[in-house]
Amino acid sequence: MKLNELIENYSGSLADCEIVSITDDTRKVEKGSLFFCVKGGKFDGHTAAADMLEKGAAAVVCERDLGLGERQIITENSRRLYGEVCSAWFGHPEKKLKMIGVTGTNGKTTTTNIIKHILMCSGHKTGLVGTIQNEIGDEVFHTDNTTPFAFDFMALLDKMVKSDCEYVVMEVSSFGLVQNRTGSSHFDVALFTNLTQDHLDYHKDMEDYYQAKKLLFSMCDTAICNTDDVYGERLYNETVCPKFSFSVKDKTDFRAENISIKASGSAFDLWYEGKTYPVKTNMTGLFNISNVLGAIAACIEEGIPVEDIISAVGNYGGVKGRCEIIPTGKDFTVICDYAHTPDAVENVLKSLKPYAENRLVCLFGCGGNRDAAKRPKMAAAAAKYADKLIVTSDNPRNENPEDIIKEILTGLENSGVSYDVVTDRRQAIYHALKTAEKGDIIVLAGKGHEDYQILENNRHIHFDEREVVAEGLKLL
Repeated sequence: MKLNELIENYSGSLADCEIVSITDDTRKVEKGSLFFCVKGGKFDGHTAAADMLEKGAAAVVCERDLGLGERQIITENSRRLYGEVCSAWFGHPEKKLKMIGVTGTNGKTTTTNIIKHILMCSGHKTGLVGTIQNEIGDEVFHTDNTTPFAFDFMALLDKMVKSDCEYVVMEVSSFGLVQNRTGSSHFDVALFTNLTQDHLDYHKDMEDYYQAKKLLFSMCDTAICNTDDVYGERLYNETVCPKFSFSVKDKTDFRAENISIKASGSAFDLWYEGKTYPVKTNMTGLFNISNVLGAIAACIEEGIPVEDIISAVGNYGGVKGRCEIIPTGKDFTVICDYAHTPDAVENVLKSLKPYAENRLVCLFGCGGNRDAAKRPKMAAAAAKYADKLIVTSDNPRNENPEDIIKEILTGLENSGVSYDVVTDRRQAIYHALKTAEKGDIIVLAGKGHEDYQILENNRHIHFDEREVVAEGLKLL
């Protein structure tokens, strides 16, 4: 493509230059590439600009004068322009799809999966971009990031367009928003679930984290906010586009009334525009009712008939790794859940507590090289509802697992809760099974859908808790 076809309003001397590829990765530069100098946490692409020209790049995009004459294109924000150029490179697939974005700390995966299920049941072929996997209709694709990097994201949208998708439903992470990974995307509907402490190793504080999430609502036609959450209420009040609120507690545009929660599922009455509709779901927990309610609101705003939405919700089975029961054949229950923030741990334990015939046991750890401040808070949240804790490792990365556990344990001081420490997660799960009593509910928190552990130097090893439980049961 010509350079002036990629960069809007560009009229420099290289306007007619033919560009064979675009990248912000020095390893992918070839003759005729357009290289974007992006400053990351560990590497600044500006330092390699001259070398990229020597390597054959046609031009470099940078944020300051590097003394490279006509072969440098100076812009205010290289990362933002890169996202926009990625959109142009693939012919703006984002304009050919109806886009629904979901952001927040917890509930994104469940909410996006419910929305996709409703749309598919209503005859609309839909793509999904998320934490567990990417999907095009019924096809499943591996993913490494909740929100893919700009080039990969646009390539995925292009594939969805060519596969005749009408919609794409996606989890939009704070990283994706700050780093402009969504390019020129504009969303029909943007939905906010909640905001609790997470990723403060990246964001400087909760306000910075909130402002990152808020970016999504400057690029949408309609906003839907969970006003049960203090940040959701704030966002609703600050958003200027058409907006709707939803709640499981208060009188809002969409609300759940007459809520009934059981271990096998939940039921509630949907109130919307003065009418009520009975809703049943196979998922348990008040937090999942909130997720279902948000998904219903998004689909109603997309024009899906309420009756079709309720029918689809009723036959939806749930998301892998989200309050997922792992079969044991024993007189106790094992549940796998992705909860890895204080709020998520508290929510899942609170929802399961009434159904524990005996003890509620929670096994959990905290990831290495991530927000250390939440470690004692995770412990305190778990101690609030669990009768017994098993503190172990999660994804230690380059930190010593035992050092992480020491920080976790500071949150249990004066809690009075009984706990065991088993550093190796596999052995910790075996220990949970060996010490299980009749009527116990054992919650394996933190891994959820993940089938790996991340060790030093980003080394991934296979670790699927479903398999580990099966192995542990054989040892009983």
